[in-house]
Amino acid sequence: MRSTKAIHAVERLKKRTSHAGYAAVSLPGGVFYLIDRSTPQSTKLSESLPLDDFVAFVDALSPAKPRKTSKLDVAFEEQIRKSRGEA
Repeated sequence: MRSTKAIHAVERLKKRTSHAGYAAVSLPGGVFYLIDRSTPQSTKLSESLPLDDFVAFVDALSPAKPRKTSKLDVAFEEQIRKSRGEA
């Protein structure tokens, strides 16, 4: 179950970068490392890391896509700024 979190982090990275060669490798003791399988010799991209550190590393590799905002979101944020007295 814990490896699912690592796998999902790698899947998000694949979507952000449009590079399908990334993979997570699980080792005994609940540690993971990231590899790039786009070459015949898989390249190791990280050291062996505990789960939470691995997920943080993978998430930091590529910036997240900007969040889509609707007109209602923009209007709501503007209303909040006005109620706080901000410009």
